[in-house]
Amino acid sequence: MKVAMVTSFPTDPAAPCGGVEAVSVNLVEALSMIDDLDVHVVTTDRTVRAATQDTWKGATVHRLPRSRSRVLIDAIGPGRRQMCRFLRRLEPDVVHAHDVYGLMIKGLATPSVYTIHGFIHGDTRVSGEPFARVRSVVWRRIETAGWARQRHIISISPYVRERLSRVARGVIHDVENPIAPSFFETPRREGSLTVFSAAVVSPRKNTLALVDAVSHVVRAGIDVRLRLAGAAIDPAYASRVRERIEDQGLTDRTTWLGAITSDAIRRELAAASVFALVSLEENAPLGIEEAMAVGVPVVASNRCGMPYLVRHGETGYLVNPHDSREIGHQIARLLKADRLRREMGEAGGTAARARFHPAAVARRTREVYFEAVCGGGTSDPRECH
Repeated sequence: MKVAMVTSFPTDPAAPCGGVEAVSVNLVEALSMIDDLDVHVVTTDRTVRAATQDTWKGATVHRLPRSRSRVLIDAIGPGRRQMCRFLRRLEPDVVHAHDVYGLMIKGLATPSVYTIHGFIHGDTRVSGEPFARVRSVVWRRIETAGWARQRHIISISPYVRERLSRVARGVIHDVENPIAPSFFETPRREGSLTVFSAAVVSPRKNTLALVDAVSHVVRAGIDVRLRLAGAAIDPAYASRVRERIEDQGLTDRTTWLGAITSDAIRRELAAASVFALVSLEENAPLGIEEAMAVGVPVVASNRCGMPYLVRHGETGYLVNPHDSREIGHQIARLLKADRLRREMGEAGGTAARARFHPAAVARRTREVYFEAVCGGGTSDPRECH
């Protein structure tokens, strides 16, 4: 079966930028190892002026020029027209579109599958950007119309399914995101007490609340370090975070790592005592999955898709993202108990292997492809044509 994976795909697969790129890299590699799949990646790239073709891990990667216009305009305008023309020439058996690329395949007769990684309108609403609420309303209308048209949708979390069930008319398949197999092979080597967080520095990721929480931990007499990985995509907000760190006396305890590679994230997780993510809006963040795979207990927000990843009291703790004292209390609770950290980390690792290993996710994804093409009547690609 010829599969066209239409998604955001990094120029250097070893250094994906953001969750969608990381998921795409992990899934493409795992799918390419399945004998009856011929995987083609189709992406857009501002660094190319004409379509290019290359190979990676057994998959063929096609890069199309990307418009300089805004994401939404490109997805429903010139970018969509270019994508549809290319896919018609490629003639795949099934198209698997991710995120905003799902808007680009409108009008194709080819069987398709659509994975929703995030609700753009929800992210926009809490982004802190100008006209966020107005832009959120526009995105909501476009997104919901797009979901309704899809015949097969992959839901990466029960949270996604809940929000889709009132809109989507097609079949919703439950398949969680894959993470790189190297995370399952990373040995723990925890040293000094450390809280690690991997997320862009932005209002949606709620970095200020995490800083305040760590200050509560320090005031409780715990000698802890905070290590922040992630680009500062909102300079004004990042400036506020730096000021808060200084005001709280955490300058010598805080390390800004910036955007780091997947290998660097593994090294950070190997040494971390706790992984913390207290975002205001998330579907199924890879950071939590990766921390679980390495065996690090997690403190995460008790909203959106995060409660479906973290089992409160078993693999970590769920907290109110608006209550820095509660966040700090649960972090301190873990930092003060070596055995508790170890047991929660081991429980998280067991759960992660069953749910997020790329080989398992690829097998489930393949089943969705055959249902989209064959109607679920066969698993033999020769019987689908």
